[in-house]
Amino acid sequence: MTNPTIQVDIAEILKDLQSGQKEILKEISDIKVSLETVKGDIKALDTKVEQLDKRVANQEFLNRGVFIGLLLALLGGVVNFFGWIPKS
Repeated sequence: MTNPTIQVDIAEILKDLQSGQKEILKEISDIKVSLETVKGDIKALDTKVEQLDKRVANQEFLNRGVFIGLLLALLGGVVNFFGWIPKS
């Protein structure tokens, strides 16, 4: 029994590797472009969240002011109803 010999053309293998490498590099550059787009979207969303946070803070301040005003008006009405304020 004789040993079979395998002949391989290294040039073909190198061409296949180079073409595969080119495809991989192209996909990596596409991923980088997509990543830059996502980073831009994240910055835009971060800005929107900051603006929303300011609006919520202002709304809470206004709600607190309205609540205190209503509470004082209610207390004034109770005091007036029971006659604790001398009438002039």
